[in-house]
Amino acid sequence: MRKKTRRLIWSGAVVLGALLALWMVLTLLAGLAQNLQTLAGGWGMVLFLIIMGALGWLGWSTWQGQSSPQWVKRSGDPALPMTFDSKREAAGEHLGSIEQQLKLVQDQVMRQALERERRQVAAELERGDLVVVVFGTGSSGKTSLIRALLGNMVGAVEPAMGSTQASHTYRLPMVGLSRGVRLVDTPGILESGAQGQRREDMARRQAVQADLLLFVVDGDLRDSELRMVELLLSLGKRLFLVLNKCDLLGQQQERRLLQVLRQRCAPQLPPQDVVPVSSGPPRITTVPGAPPSAPEVEALLRRLVQVLRLEGDELMADNILLQSRRLSVDTEAVLTSQRERAGRTIVERYAWIGGGIIALTPLPGLDLLGAAAVNAQMVLELGRIYGVKLGQDQGRELALAVGRTMTGMGLVKGGAMLLTTALSTAWPALVVGKAVQGVSAAWLTRIAGASLMEYFSRKQDWGDGGMAAAIRKHYDLNRRQTQLNDFLTMAVARIVEPLQRRLKSLPPGQPPTPAPGSVRKQ
Repeated sequence: MRKKTRRLIWSGAVVLGALLALWMVLTLLAGLAQNLQTLAGGWGMVLFLIIMGALGWLGWSTWQGQSSPQWVKRSGDPALPMTFDSKREAAGEHLGSIEQQLKLVQDQVMRQALERERRQVAAELERGDLVVVVFGTGSSGKTSLIRALLGNMVGAVEPAMGSTQASHTYRLPMVGLSRGVRLVDTPGILESGAQGQRREDMARRQAVQADLLLFVVDGDLRDSELRMVELLLSLGKRLFLVLNKCDLLGQQQERRLLQVLRQRCAPQLPPQDVVPVSSGPPRITTVPGAPPSAPEVEALLRRLVQVLRLEGDELMADNILLQSRRLSVDTEAVLTSQRERAGRTIVERYAWIGGGIIALTPLPGLDLLGAAAVNAQMVLELGRIYGVKLGQDQGRELALAVGRTMTGMGLVKGGAMLLTTALSTAWPALVVGKAVQGVSAAWLTRIAGASLMEYFSRKQDWGDGGMAAAIRKHYDLNRRQTQLNDFLTMAVARIVEPLQRRLKSLPPGQPPTPAPGSVRKQ
């Protein structure tokens, strides 16, 4: 009864408080309307309604933002993590696009190598086993660890480094897993000599293809081992750091080493993923009547089962997606290199053809030189190299835009003065005067071509600074002394000397010796 009475009192107080607040709001609004009427006359009520409408809209928007259902994805919200199936689908899409990209690769050897990798990743999509790769130096006891995990003798276990010459795969039966587990023994890393380097390369390839890595050490991490661990973790690999040969350590030394290893690998590696084991063969104890010491790998097996049971499917999907993305990046890098070579060939061809023609038939003004240096046909051919289809009108407009930009930035006049100065130290004024437009046109074509190649490689995007910034960057690169001298050496052979041979009025004799730092006539 008391509780009911108390609830009635509280309810009455709330109602009275709400009525009092409503009365105060209405009083304030009435006063506001009266003041606006006094100040603005006939417009007072209009202003009052506008203010009320704005306040109402603001309140409604705020309420909508706070009461939106949680399942509605708002703009700016972080994307949900990819699931097992979506990762496999993404990997399949990557492989499909890679198959199309490989048709564009002209190098037959490279295309066959990439195709083999694509088929291998495609096969990974269909496999059912989880792959656990054992990785580490040759002396860390990798093969002994695998033998202990399997419970029987596998491979040759020798004290010398490099005893594992190639990768070996074993099936590891694990209770409670829906998938099988393949255990891969790899050659040791960080060995000297050419054969050691080849074995390490093989081990690295196996490590990249692993769903889960066991990085085996027998002491504190060396700098080279720590860099390797950091590299593998940066690739997104799930990794256990296994401290082996703990039977040779005292308990205090083992605890200290584990603490050091966990600190060195934090925070990328959780402390529970640094696991101590003793995988060596049974040893006779010094205590009379005591049984020989046996390998101790139970902690590692428990952690393996726990992680593979909870994360196995996701680890496999992550690995397959990582491999498909890596292959996509490798394929794109091959195509990029191929496009750059083809693009440079096209630009060089139009540079020297155009430069030679303009040298023989000079243009009436430097402004026209900038437009003429950017040939519309060159733009179309570069577009085709990068898979961009342009019409004749589009190619002409882009060429004119680049030419006008170069002229407007003063690069045409600046380039002509730069090249005139460089040539005048080695050639008579008559030759320089007639050759400078042709040499300038060839140089500007190079700059324009490099800028257009960057534009097409960026998916028809000039970048943050726009067309002018891209052109300026390549202008500055081409005016560097080394590149400028290389260009002038070719310009002398392709434009200046042929022009001199056509000028019959020149007196015979060799040109003067060029000044130090300039291009010498070949």
